[in-house]
Amino acid sequence: MKVAAVQHDIAWEDATATHARVAPAIAEAAAAGARLVVLTEMFATGFSMSPERIAEAPDGPSARFLAERAAEHGLWLCGSIAVDDPARDKPVNRLVLAGPEGQRHHYDKIHPFTYGGEHEHYDAGDQFLSVEIEGVRCSFFICYDLRFADEFWALADRTDCYVVVANWPAARRQHWQALLGARAIENQAWVVAANRVGEGGGLTYAGDSRVIDPWGAVVAAAGTGAEDETEGAAVLLAEVAPAEVERIRSRFPFLQDRRPSVVSGVAVGGERA
Repeated sequence: MKVAAVQHDIAWEDATATHARVAPAIAEAAAAGARLVVLTEMFATGFSMSPERIAEAPDGPSARFLAERAAEHGLWLCGSIAVDDPARDKPVNRLVLAGPEGQRHHYDKIHPFTYGGEHEHYDAGDQFLSVEIEGVRCSFFICYDLRFADEFWALADRTDCYVVVANWPAARRQHWQALLGARAIENQAWVVAANRVGEGGGLTYAGDSRVIDPWGAVVAAAGTGAEDETEGAAVLLAEVAPAEVERIRSRFPFLQDRRPSVVSGVAVGGERA
């Protein structure tokens, strides 16, 4: 399956402007044959700690934008949104996955970024999301989740491809690159990661979006755009193949050696406790 990671800038707290900015990139990915298109974390507004200004209803403008573009281009499309869900005590940082025939799935970020105060404004999620898309078993995570290997381990047996959407700052770009590679290598799975570029909320973002194969090789990458008049915007395309996951896991059956244990409330290799 061909996937596209859309590395894009974000109009700070201005969803309408950002929708207009990313729509051509989604169309470009569709024209290139992408079946899954990945936008960034809080793709429409930036990583704002002011949910009173940016949070939308579960079927608000940004969720509808994803659903409409997915239907228009006949593909799967995802990105995260600040959502004010009446079923939750506080808003959530919610990844919305929209399908070509009106399908809709979501994942609420399990690990709010305490260092940045996210936990003060957004509730933590408690459910994983894995969806099979055209024969590829995809599991979805948001930014800071990347630091918690046990969450990825818990889904390895049902995952061919991890999808990570992010607003990961340039100051810690080495961590981003290293952790993406680690998640691919230790789980012998594809990783598709889309990170924003530009500036927002006083932070600078480096991009460094990636597609990494189950052996840990970077098969597609986008840079920072520091010397590019497009300021790092990119549509990153790659083919992900479940057969490569099966081949590597069969040739090097490392996953079978994980010992049952409980780490941070997750039974490794099983369900969240």
